Amino acid sequence: MEPFCSQTSVKTNYGLPKPKASYFPTNKDSPLCVNKTFYDGIAKTAGKGERKLIEKFVIPIRSAKAWKVPKRCVCRIIAVEGPQVGDLDIWNFNNPREHMWAARTRQLQSAHVSVYDRLWSNLPFLRPLVTITGDSLKNRGQDEWGGRCHDLMGTRCDPYVDKLLSGEDNDFHCHSNLTRAVMPYGLTEYDIHDVLNVFQLTGLTDKDQYFMEPCPAKKGDYFEFFAETDVLCALSCCPGGDLSLWDWGEGDEKSNVDMTSCCRPLGVEVYEITNDDVLKGWKEPQPPNYKGNHGLKTPVFKR
Repeated sequence: MEPFCSQTSVKTNYGLPKPKASYFPTNKDSPLCVNKTFYDGIAKTAGKGERKLIEKFVIPIRSAKAWKVPKRCVCRIIAVEGPQVGDLDIWNFNNPREHMWAARTRQLQSAHVSVYDRLWSNLPFLRPLVTITGDSLKNRGQDEWGGRCHDLMGTRCDPYVDKLLSGEDNDFHCHSNLTRAVMPYGLTEYDIHDVLNVFQLTGLTDKDQYFMEPCPAKKGDYFEFFAETDVLCALSCCPGGDLSLWDWGEGDEKSNVDMTSCCRPLGVEVYEITNDDVLKGWKEPQPPNYKGNHGLKTPVFKR
C-alpha cells in the first residue's frame, strides 16, 4: 500500500524549510495511506464497462435531492449543462449521527479535495465515508490567486447569514434546500452540517479572508466518489449558480441582476461495480479502536 501523504522537507528562498502538514500517519496501516492502485482500478471501471447504472436523476436549479449510495458503489456528480456549484452533505445511511466532518477532513486531507482524498466522519466514528476516485477538474481547477476547486473551507449559504448581511428574508439557500431534501429520511434542519462545495472555486485573500470565484466547470465535468459504507447524500444546486453574479439578497429590483440566469442543473449517477475482482481485498473502514474512557473512572457506590 502506497502512502498518499508522505512528508518531505522543502527549502524556501530564505533557506528555511517550509512547514510540514501537521496531520500525517506514523502507522503504515493507517487509513490515511491510500492504496492508489486500488482506487485507480475503481475509476477505470467507467471505461471498461465494469459498472452498472442503478440510479440516475437531474436536480433542477435552486433545489436539492437526497439519495442513498450503497457501500461498494460509485457516485458521480455531473455538470450537465455547464458551470454550477453544488453543496454536498453525507451521512451514514444506517446511523445519521455519523456524518461528514469538514473540519477534520481539511486537516487530514486538504482544504480543497480531489482524487485519493477521503471525506471523514465526526467523532467518535472518525472513518472515511467515501474516497474520491474521479475529478475532471483536478488539472484545471486553480486560478491565478491560488483558489482551488471542491472547497471545504466555506460552508453552505443560509438564510440566517443573508438576513444578517442584507436584512432580507430569502428562502433560496442551500441550507434550506438541504433541509427540505432530507426530511423524507427523517432528518431535520439540525442534521444539516458543513458541506463540501463541489465545483466551487475558493481561496484566501492577502488579508486571510475567504473569497469565491466563478465556477470553472464545463458541460460534462464530473466529481466522483466510492462509498466506503452505506451513505445518505444530499446535494443542493446552489441558488448562486456558477457564482458569477453572486450577491447577498436577490438584488433583482435594486440592481437588475437575475441570479437565475447563471443557475444550471446538476446530474447524479450511481453505479454498482460489476467486476468483483476490482474490489478484491476491500473491507469497510471501521472507527479507531480507542479503548479509553476520556479519563473517567467507573464509580463505585457504597451501600
